Amino acid sequence: MTGEAGRRPARVVVADDQTVVREGIVMLLGLLPGIEVVGAAGDGEEAVRLVAEVAPDVVLMDLRMPRCDGVEATRRIRVEHPETQVVVLTTFADDDSLFPALRAGARGYLTKDAGGDEILRAVESVLSGDAGLSPSIQRRLLERLSEPAPTPAPPPSEPPDGLTAREAEVLLLIAEGLSNHEIAQKLHVSTATVKTHINNLFAKIGIKDRAQAVRYAYGKGLVRPPAD
Repeated sequence: MTGEAGRRPARVVVADDQTVVREGIVMLLGLLPGIEVVGAAGDGEEAVRLVAEVAPDVVLMDLRMPRCDGVEATRRIRVEHPETQVVVLTTFADDDSLFPALRAGARGYLTKDAGGDEILRAVESVLSGDAGLSPSIQRRLLERLSEPAPTPAPPPSEPPDGLTAREAEVLLLIAEGLSNHEIAQKLHVSTATVKTHINNLFAKIGIKDRAQAVRYAYGKGLVRPPAD
């Protein structure tokens, strides 16, 4: 993969909803030895479809995309095509993005200020069975492991803003960092049912993504921050 005789290039798909960013990443990858870009997707749904069509070794996955976000796309790819690895390449390095992506099956996590050499190392690492994490992400993981888990607040007598009891329960699980698939398993329902609950609760409380849902849960006192 790095120019050794007989080793084929790593076949990579790039998924990012911003055209300029996506084309820039594709151009950068084209300059790296040992990487062959075999497709580019504008959202998670397209990324899943491309993986089924071209069977890449690695997907470089943005997280915040329309139709199907990067976390859900990662989960689907890892379930349906376990031979394809996922490296997250995103603007965000916050816990609301990092831990759901890793739980969904991402083996690498880089921010978009990563250089070509760092991206190449991450691709090589995940294909050799290691984690492709930047040093800053590794430090954050170690810090998180040393922190106590968030403590659920005592449930209010009635969920806020017209949420049903089930919608409030789904909201708390989102705040814990669970993916749709993990929530479905925990509640013993289908992933489609979970998506319906999430769409309903997002509409009721006027939010657009999981990061906002986490902030809402903390702001309403549904989840308590970890104790010092």
